[in-house]
Amino acid sequence: MTTPKITSTVVQLSFAAAFSALVLGGVIMGFSPVFVRAAETSSFVSAFWRVLFALPFLAFWAVWEAKRSGMRFKPKFSKPAILAGIFFAGDLTFWHLSILNTTMANATFMGCMAPVWVVLLSRFTIGESTPLRAMGGLGLCLIGLALLISASVQFNPERLLGDIYGLITSVFLGLYFLAMRFGRSTAKSGNLFFTSTCITTLCLFVIALFLGGSFFPETWKGWAALFSLGAFTHAGGQGLVTIALGSLTAMFSSLVIFIEAVAAAVSGWVLFDEHLGPMEIAGGILILAGVWFSRPKRETKT
Repeated sequence: MTTPKITSTVVQLSFAAAFSALVLGGVIMGFSPVFVRAAETSSFVSAFWRVLFALPFLAFWAVWEAKRSGMRFKPKFSKPAILAGIFFAGDLTFWHLSILNTTMANATFMGCMAPVWVVLLSRFTIGESTPLRAMGGLGLCLIGLALLISASVQFNPERLLGDIYGLITSVFLGLYFLAMRFGRSTAKSGNLFFTSTCITTLCLFVIALFLGGSFFPETWKGWAALFSLGAFTHAGGQGLVTIALGSLTAMFSSLVIFIEAVAAAVSGWVLFDEHLGPMEIAGGILILAGVWFSRPKRETKT
C-alpha cells in the first residue's frame, strides 16, 4: 500500500499571507472560552450550535468562492471532508468530556498534544515529513505551554479519566489537521470547510441529544454568545486556519493550538482579571518563539 502524498492543485498563498491567516485564526479561536461561558447551555449543546450557526456563513463563502472561479457551486463530500468532519466532532466531544472530568489546565495541556500526533502520523498518512527544525520548535511550544498553565495543572488519580479524555481530544484534533491538509491539496477552502462542517453538525446533533442538557439559552445574551461562537470563532477563526492549510504543512498548521492557548490566557486576563504572572508570560513568549522557529525555511511561491 503506497502512502498518499500532498500534490497541490489549488492556488497557494505566500508564506507571509498563510502564516498571517494561521496566527489570526488562532487568536480568534482563543476567544471561544469567553463565548462558551456566556452560552447558557451545556458544553455539548454549545458545540452543536457553534457549527450550526457557522453553516450559513460557510455556505456563502463556498458559493462566492465557486462564482469567483466561474464555476457553479456543488458541495463536494470527499473522503477528506467526511473524515475531517467526524474527527472535529470527536475533538469537540472529548474536549468537553475532558473539562467536565478534570481541570481546565489539565484538559488544555492534554489537548495541545495534537501536533505530536501530527508529527508521528503525517509521513505515513499524507506523505509529509517533519524537519528537525520544526520538532525543535514544537519542543519549545510544549515547554512554553507547561509554563503557561503550570500554576493550574494538577495530576490527580481521581481525574485520570478526564486526562485520558483530553489525550483522546488531541488524537482527534491531530487527525483533523491531517485530513484537512490532504483535502486542501485538491479542494478550495470554502467548499471543504463547508462540507466538513455539515458532517460535524450532524454528528454533534446526535451527541447533544444523548449527552447535552437544555438546547436553548434563556436570554438573548446566551443566543448572542452562541451566534458569536459560530460566526466569529468557527467560521472566522477556524476558516482562516483552513485557508492556511492549503499552503502550510499539517504539522506547522497544528501549532495554532498553542497560539489559541496564548490568546485564551490573554483574553482571560483582560476580560476576567485572571492572573498572569512572570511564569505564564515567559511561557507565552516561548510558545511564540517556538512557532516562529518551526516556520518553513522557504516561502511558498504564489
